[in-house]
This record gives sequence, C-alpha cells and structure tokens, in this order.
Amino acid sequence: MNLAQTRLLFQTRRQFFRQCQLGLGGIALSQLMAGASKAATAGSGSDNANAPRASMIPAKAKRIIYLHMSGAPPQMDMFDYKPKLNELHMTPCPDEFFKGKRLAFIKGHPKLLGCQQDFVRAGRNGTMISELLPNFASVIDDVSIIRSMYTDQFNHAPAELLLFTGSAQFGHASMGSWVTYGLGSENQDLPGFVVLGSGGTDPSGGKSLWSSGFLPSVYQGVQCRTSGEPILYVTNPEGMDRSVRRRSLDALNRLNALEYEAVGDPETLTRISQYELAYRMQISVPEVMDISKEPQKVIEAYGAEPGKSSFANNCLLARKLAEQGVRFIQLFDWGWDIHGNSKDNALNTALPSKCRDIDQPMTALLKDLKQRGLLEDTLVVWGGEFGRTPMNEARGGVKWLGRDHHPDCFTIWMAGAGVKQGFVYGETDELGYSITRNRMHVHDLQATILHLMGMDAHHFAFPFQGLNNRLIGPSDAPAIHRDILA
Repeated sequence: MNLAQTRLLFQTRRQFFRQCQLGLGGIALSQLMAGASKAATAGSGSDNANAPRASMIPAKAKRIIYLHMSGAPPQMDMFDYKPKLNELHMTPCPDEFFKGKRLAFIKGHPKLLGCQQDFVRAGRNGTMISELLPNFASVIDDVSIIRSMYTDQFNHAPAELLLFTGSAQFGHASMGSWVTYGLGSENQDLPGFVVLGSGGTDPSGGKSLWSSGFLPSVYQGVQCRTSGEPILYVTNPEGMDRSVRRRSLDALNRLNALEYEAVGDPETLTRISQYELAYRMQISVPEVMDISKEPQKVIEAYGAEPGKSSFANNCLLARKLAEQGVRFIQLFDWGWDIHGNSKDNALNTALPSKCRDIDQPMTALLKDLKQRGLLEDTLVVWGGEFGRTPMNEARGGVKWLGRDHHPDCFTIWMAGAGVKQGFVYGETDELGYSITRNRMHVHDLQATILHLMGMDAHHFAFPFQGLNNRLIGPSDAPAIHRDILA
C-alpha cells in the first residue's frame, strides 16, 4: 500500500472537510497547519497556533475575564430590587405564573417570596443593590447592570452549555475557544484560554463548557488549580530533567512530523503545539500561579489565602493572567443553586455565605484592574446561567426558603473595555417574573461580547458537518445591544 492509499485510509470525513474548507475558518486553520508544520520540522517549538491575530473589526477589548456563578444566583435578592414582591410576601402568586408553565420543581399553587435582605442605594445614580454586597456597592459606578437577560433552558447543564457554547447540546465549541481561535493569545508561554474553579466541584455543564468542540483542540481551555500542581502532568517525571525532556520532545516532534506528512491529520499539528506549550509552561505557569509573591496588601485586598482553593484566590490569579496576556480567563464558582430544600441551599442561610465569598474579591479585581490600567482593555462579565422565580419553591413542604429555576429573566453585570459605566439596562415587572424592556437573549450577549473583542458574530464561523457553525447559532436574530456600549 502506498502513502496516498494510507492517507485515504486514515482520513476521516471531518478531516476531509477541514482540508477543503473555504473562508475565515479555512484561512485560520491553514495558518495553524503551516505554523505548526514549520515548528515540527525545525523541532524548535515555535508555536503559531496561538499567535496573536488581527481582529475582524476594531476591538474595544483585548481580553475577557468571565465570572460565572454556577447554579444561578437569585437576581431579585442581589441586583433587581422588587419592593412590591416584598409587600406580597407569602401570598398566593398569580395563576399565570404557573398554570401551563413548565417549572423544574415547584408543584401546586406556590406563594410569592419576598427578598430576605435589605437593599441600599449606591453610586452617583443611587442604584439599588443588596446589603449582602457592601464592597461591590463601592464600584457600582464602574459597571453596567443588565436586568433583562433570558434563556431558552431551565435546567443547569443545558443552560450553561447554551451560554458558553451557543447550543444546549454537547459537542460545540466554547466561547473561550472561539475567542482564542479567532484572536490567538498575547503570551506564547501560557495557554490562551485558562479555566479556574471554586466551590468544590465543576459546573453542571462539566468540562464541555471549556471544550474546543469541533475547533482544533489546541484552543480548548486549560484548567488550572490554585493548590498543589497548577496543571496536572506538566512537570517532569521523577528522574527526568529539563534537558532530557527537551531531547525527548525533539524526537517526538520528528515522529509527529513524519506522521503528518504521511497522513495529513491536522490534530497531529495540534499535538506538537500542545507538547511544546507544556514544555514552556513548566517555567511560566508556576511563576504566574504563585500568588504568595504578591504584596501582602494586595493579598489582603482580595481576601486571598495562598495555597488554598477559593474564589478570592482565583480573582487574584485572573488579574495576574490578564497582566500576562492570557486572552480568555474563565472563573466558575459552584454553590448558587438556592432551592431552599435544605439549610445548605436556603435563601437566608446559603445566599449570604456565597455573597461573602465573592463580594470582596470581585470588587478587588475591578479596583486592581483599574489601578493598573488594565480595565481599559479588559472585559469583565459576571452572571449565572438563568434566574430564579419570585415564588417560594417549598419542595416537599420544607420550611426553608428558596427559589426555583427561572429562564425568563435574570441579571448579569459587565465592566471594562467598551462598556458604559454606572449604567442599568433592561427592566422586569414589579414582581420580577417577566422582562418589560430591552430583552437580551444569551445569543445577544455572545454577539455583544464578540463585537467588543473585534469579531463579527454573524460572519465568524467554522465549517463542520456541512454547516457554517457559529457561537450565536444558525439564526440571524442575535443582535448586538449597542445601548450598553460606551
């Protein structure tokens, strides 16, 4: 069997279409293949797959820090003040709130549930914000609060998948992968897309939330840890020093280059790039992930504790990674599923605890970025995957207070590059059940984020299985919400 026959034997349908594709996806992939092939031949580890690339349109932001509160925080208890809901606390809710509606856990005729915390006015515009966020109230003039978000999904995993990959189904590329695929990264010694988790577990959507899906796997998010070894399996095995690792990689690169010449699988080039990046990360990652070297006043400002796993540590790491040119930094914090079916997730016990976890560090992050001049070209986004009901869940008749899943409206906030400061966008009705002004779907949010990063969401696509796949999905309905842009 000759080489041509061998290549055809190993070629998959996916590889065939990758090699035949046209347009932006084809151009970017050809650059990846050419750059990685050159690296493989030279054995030097020059990695062009994540090299910085020009944006499609003028960009306001160079990088993103996305703070995701996994489990969906209750908007009316934090950012969407509803005094009428408080007046009607524990009265039967209107029939239209539940009859004919699909709810996750509420049964029977539920009662309205008022906010369990007081709200205070903050900032120059007197924006109402929960007393559970006293530190964040001090930076309210730096953010845009969006109260009119909505989604199509009312269960956690599909809603998170839709938010971060544009589809409620597994197998699609995550937002961070799209951004690094389109723009590359400013630092070739660190991953372009870094993921940090807190709260004790991964989000409901799992590692698919930072998967590269059908994009080249070099754009997958790299999960880092704040305690122990930052990235598993990057350090040398016992008995192998750095010079031996270098000789081993050179030999492996030559073998991979021969395989690529014979078979033509683009993932071979990705493999070479990832080996080389791992080699460089042996030096770069331990340094950037060590927050103990930060000034003590900075550590205290975040409420961080070096060596532990926490949202505070991750916020400080996010600033350090942004400073080092990482393109997309994704923080997942688990524990926001405030159902009230036990003390551990009740509105008046768990929510105050979770707010204490995030209030100081996310405030310190914004102040730190601003003080260092990084907020001017860094986009910071905070939010969950959907909202919570204005009704008490009372699952199984429990007495703890909690709220069910609610896809029809929720709140996020954005700050930094290209976003208005001290601005409130959108509005919900007096009970916080429906959006009354400036509805913003998660696909609209994705289109707006890509726009700020210098990418046209409607034309930024990748050919896969006969479709020009996009983060915003196949419809042209998603829109950039320009009213929130500075």
